[in-house]
Amino acid sequence: MSQQPADALAGTLKRTEIQHATSSIPGRDIVQVRTEIPPGVASGWHTHPGEEVGYIVAGTVQMEIKDQPTLTLHPGEGFLIPPGTPHNALDLGPDTGQMLSTYLVEAGEPVASFTSEP
Repeated sequence: MSQQPADALAGTLKRTEIQHATSSIPGRDIVQVRTEIPPGVASGWHTHPGEEVGYIVAGTVQMEIKDQPTLTLHPGEGFLIPPGTPHNALDLGPDTGQMLSTYLVEAGEPVASFTSEP
């Protein structure tokens, strides 16, 4: 508990893995992560090897998702990123954005990988 997840975003944002367990779906893990994004900072375009179900805890976050309209998310609002879909989160400030995300990902794969594809 309270360790940094081993993925591409861990060096860019403050990410705290809350829990990581084997799913009842064969070959899948459930990973829950709290992410803090400083004002004006973007996550960078990245993907996940499974679904991301997220919730904005604090701040205002702009979520760009490939082939979908850009979302402006506030505390209490949720989002869903399909598996393998490039996306980018930008904290619009003035406060630090805080998100709680739950991933249903392929076991043994990194939770996030950077992509050059927007």
